[in-house]
Amino acid sequence: ITQHKHQHKMLQQLVYYLPQDTIFTRIKCLPTLNVLKRTFILYTGQQYKMKDLSQPFASGYKPSEVEQGWYPWWESRGFFRKHGASKKFVMVLPPPNITGHLHLGHALTCAVQDAIARWHQLQGDEVVWVPGCDHAGIATQAVVERYLWATQGVTKHQLGRERFVNEVWKWKEEKGTVILDQLKRLGASLDWDKFVFTMDKHMSEAVTAAFIQLYDSGLLYRKKSLVNWCCSLQSAISDIEVDHVYLTGPTELNIPGYEKPVTFGMMYDFAYRVNNSDEELVVSTTRPETMLGDTAVMVHPEDERYSHLHGKCVFHPFRKDVIPVITDAVVDPQFGTGVVKVTPGHSQEDFDVGQRHNLQQLTVFDEKGKLTDIVPEFKNLPRFAARQAVIEALTEMRLYHGSKPHPMMVPRCSRTHDIIEPLLKPQWFIRCSDMAAKAIDVVQKGELHIYPETYKKTWNEWLENDIDWCVSRQLWWGHQIPAYCVTSEDGEFWVAARSRDDAKSKVAEKEGISESSIVSVCQDEDVLDTWFSSALFPFAAFGWPRHTDCLEHLYPTTLLETGHDILFFWVARMVMLGLHLTQELPFKGVLLHGLLCDAQGHKMSKSRGNVIDPIDVIEGASLKVLKDRITSSGKNGTLSSEETSQALQKQTSNFPNGIPECGADALRFTLCSYNFKNKLLSVDVNSIEQNKFLGNKIWQTVRFLLASMEKVPNGIECASRVNITQRSADLSTMDKWIMSHLAQLVHNANQNFVTYDLHHITLGFVTFWQNHLCDTYLESIKPVLNEGSCEARSSALSTLWTCVDVGLHILSPFMPFLTEELYQRLPRYAKKCESIMQCDHPKTEEFMCWNDQELEESVNHLLLVAAAFRAIKATYNITHSRVHGSFVCLNSHLNTVLVENLEVVKKLGRIASLTAIDKNTSPPTSSSASTTCDSTIVYLHLKGVIDPKQELVRLRKKMSKVQKEETKITSIITAPGYIERSPAHIQDTHQRKLASLRAQLEQLLFIVQNLEKM
Repeated sequence: ITQHKHQHKMLQQLVYYLPQDTIFTRIKCLPTLNVLKRTFILYTGQQYKMKDLSQPFASGYKPSEVEQGWYPWWESRGFFRKHGASKKFVMVLPPPNITGHLHLGHALTCAVQDAIARWHQLQGDEVVWVPGCDHAGIATQAVVERYLWATQGVTKHQLGRERFVNEVWKWKEEKGTVILDQLKRLGASLDWDKFVFTMDKHMSEAVTAAFIQLYDSGLLYRKKSLVNWCCSLQSAISDIEVDHVYLTGPTELNIPGYEKPVTFGMMYDFAYRVNNSDEELVVSTTRPETMLGDTAVMVHPEDERYSHLHGKCVFHPFRKDVIPVITDAVVDPQFGTGVVKVTPGHSQEDFDVGQRHNLQQLTVFDEKGKLTDIVPEFKNLPRFAARQAVIEALTEMRLYHGSKPHPMMVPRCSRTHDIIEPLLKPQWFIRCSDMAAKAIDVVQKGELHIYPETYKKTWNEWLENDIDWCVSRQLWWGHQIPAYCVTSEDGEFWVAARSRDDAKSKVAEKEGISESSIVSVCQDEDVLDTWFSSALFPFAAFGWPRHTDCLEHLYPTTLLETGHDILFFWVARMVMLGLHLTQELPFKGVLLHGLLCDAQGHKMSKSRGNVIDPIDVIEGASLKVLKDRITSSGKNGTLSSEETSQALQKQTSNFPNGIPECGADALRFTLCSYNFKNKLLSVDVNSIEQNKFLGNKIWQTVRFLLASMEKVPNGIECASRVNITQRSADLSTMDKWIMSHLAQLVHNANQNFVTYDLHHITLGFVTFWQNHLCDTYLESIKPVLNEGSCEARSSALSTLWTCVDVGLHILSPFMPFLTEELYQRLPRYAKKCESIMQCDHPKTEEFMCWNDQELEESVNHLLLVAAAFRAIKATYNITHSRVHGSFVCLNSHLNTVLVENLEVVKKLGRIASLTAIDKNTSPPTSSSASTTCDSTIVYLHLKGVIDPKQELVRLRKKMSKVQKEETKITSIITAPGYIERSPAHIQDTHQRKLASLRAQLEQLLFIVQNLEKM
C-alpha cells in the first residue's frame, strides 16, 4: 500500500494478475497516511466465500441486508467477465464528470445499461462494459477554484499552474473514489479491469496522436476568432455550456463580481454625427458600452433615407476618429431607425460583416471583463460599470436619446452564470464539413442506428450546419495542446508535434530551414476541449492508437447509450473522429434517453434543491441530512450563498419527510419503468418506494413457496420446472392459466430487450407477479395446498416454483441483488448454476406451447364472476366471507369452466359457498343482490347477512353527501363567465369529477331501491 501514484499503479497491475478466487478487501488508509484519500486494495490470500445464507428466511424484505455482500462476490468470481463466447456485446459507460457525486441522471444511465448488459450476458454473449471517468476540464476547474477559495482563501493564480493542477488531481482522487463506490452500490456489472480516466497516460497518448493526425491531414488550423468567453472562468467555453435566457423586458440579474444586480432587457438609443455635418444617425443597442469598439455603421443599400450617406463617415465621439457608413443587405430597414452599429470584435454577426467589408476588429473588454485602453478614460472599468459611464458621457455630449424596454436573449455561463462575451482569441479549429457529411451518410444508409428514430432529423440538422469546431480552451486543467510555436530567424511557425524536438524537426523540414536558425520553441499553454478527448473514448479505451488485442477484439463497440442532450456534442463527434481516425464506426447503435425532472416536472438542479443522490434513495436520508449537505456545499464553495439559500428553502417542500430507504433494486427497477426514450422523465421518490414494496411482495411469495414445500412430503421434488416444452394434462385449469401468462412474460421480455423498450418488460413483470401470480393464482391454489390430493398439491407447487424461478430470471437484470439472494435460497431438485448471473435467460420458444389465449379468456370470465361477488360485498359493506352465492351462465362452455372451478371462484370471490343455477330455473328471491358480467348473472344472498334498515340509513347519508358535492360542482361550472375564465385543464377536471359523482349516485339509488324491496 502506497501513496505514490506510480507505485499505486504498479500495485493495481499486480493485483489484476492474482487468481480470480482471491478475496480483495477494500480498505481506507489512516488519515495520517492517506494524503491522496485513495482507496487501496489489500491481498489477504483468502478465498472469498459466497454470502452466508444459513440464517432463517427473514419475515420481511430489508434491502440493506439483502444487497449486502453480493457485489464483492460477483466481482471476485469474475462474473462480470465472460470470455470465449461466439457473440460479443461491447459498451462503454458514458464517463461521469469528476465534478462531484453521481445524481439520478447517472443512475438512469447505469440502470438501463446494466439491465441490457446483464440480459446479453444471460443470452450467453461475451459482455464487455467499460467504466470510466471524465476530467471535465471547465466544470472541474470551476468547482475546484470555488472550493479552494471557500476553504483556503486562495486563487489559482496565487497557487500557480503546477500547484493548482496538483490540487485538481487531489480532488479527482477523492471524487473518483466516491463515484466508483456509487456505481458498485447500484450493482453495475462493469469490467473494472478496463477502467479509463480521460487524463490517464494512454488517453493522453491517444489525444496527442489524434491531434497530430488531424493536423497533418489538413483538418486542424489556428486562427483568431470570436469565442464564448466567460470572464469569471477566464476561458472560452463550448456552445453547450452557454445558457440562452430569454427576457421579455427589464430584468435584474446577479452577475459574479458585482455587488448590485445589473439590468438587462432594455434598448438604448444614441447618435453618431456625420463627419463635417450636423446630421445625426441614431442607432439602437442593448449593450451601449460596446459602442467603444464600433468600427462602422451600416444601412441597407436600397434604403433611400440614407442613400446620400453612402461612402460617408461618422465621427466616433470617444476615440476621436471617423468610421465609415457601409451598406449591406443584412440590415432590416424596418427595425428601429434602419441604422445598425457594427462591432466586429464583440458580435459574431458583426464579425462576419467586418470580414466582408475589411473592417478593423477592436477588442472592447479584456479577459477579466474590464475595458481595454481603446478609450483611455474608461480603461479598467468593469464592463457593466462602464455602461453607465458611457451613457452619462453620451448624455453630456447630447448624443444619448434614451432607453425603452426590449425583449432579448442573454447568453449566460452554465457554470458561473456570468454573462458570456464574444472575445477575439487565437484558437485551434477542426474542419468538420467532410466528417459531418460522412456521419450523416452512415445514418441514412442504415449503417448506424439511432433509437428512437425521431432523433435522425436532429442529427441531420446539427451536422448540416457547416461550423468548424473550436477545440482550444484557456484553462489549466486538461490535455495541454500538443502544438508548438517555433520561432526562427525567418519568422514564427505553428506545428502539431509530440515534443519540442519533434516540432523543431517538422518545421525545419517543412519550411526548408536549418534547425540551428530556430531561436525558441514554446508549447501552446491552452488545453483541449473536454469533448475532444471524450470523442476518442470508445476506441482509445481499448488502447488506440496502439494495435492492442483489446482494440482488435472489442472495437467497434455494439451500443452507445446516453442522454439525448449530448447527441451532437459527444455522439456525433465520436462518430466523426471514429470514422476518420479508425476508418470504422465506433458503435453500431445509439440509444438515447431523456432528461430527468422531479415529480413536478422541474429540471433537476442544485439551486432548486431537487437533485437526488442515488445513495440517499438506496440508504434513505432525513431532511436534516439533506440540508446539512446543502449547507456544506455552500461552505466549500460548490454552491453560491444565493443557491444555498434557495436550495434549503425548496428542499423542505421537495422532501418534507426526507427520503425513505428504498434500496438499489427498487431504484433501478423504477428508472427502467419509465419510457426513457421520452425527452423528459418525471421521477417521484414515492414511486421508488412503491417498488420497494414490490420487492417485499416477491420476498413474501418465495417465503410462501418455501413454507408450502415443507408441508408436502418430498416437497424438494417439486423444486424443478414443469415440462415447459410439452403441455401436461395433469395440471389444473389455473395451473395452465398461469403458465400461459408466464409464456407471455418470457416473450414480452425477450422481445422488448431487443427493441430497448424496458418499460414494457417492467410493466409486464408487475402485471404478472402482482395481478396474475399473487392476487389470483396464489389465492386460487391455497385450498389445493391445504386440502387437495397429493398429486394436485405437487402439481400446484411445481407450477408455482416454475413461475417463481422463471420470474426471478426475468427480473434479474433489473433487481440483481434481490434475485441473487432468492435464487440462492430457492431449493432446487436439479443442479443449479453458481449464480443467477450464469444461468440462461428463459427463451421464448421454450414456453410458447403453454400460450393459450382461449383458456385465458375462459379463466378471465371466471375472474370477472369472482370480482362481481367482491363488488357486491363491498357495495353492502360486507367484510366477512359467511355469505352464499349463485350464478346463471348462459354460455355452455363458460358454464363448464365455472362449474369445474367452483372452489376457485369461492376463494377469489370471498364467499362461503357457491351454486350453479340452471338457466331455466327461477332466480333467487328478492333478498339477493345481483349483477351481470358478460353472459353470467351472479347473485349474493343477503338474507340474515345484513340489516336492510341500518344499511338504508347509511346509504342515504352517503347519497346526501354525494348529492351536495354534485350540486357544488354543478354550480361552479354553470356560473357566469366560467368557460371564459377557467383554463381547459380545470374544466376537464370538473367534468370528470361531475361524471364520477353522478355515476356514484346512480349506483347508490339502485342499491337503495333493491334494499327497499327486502
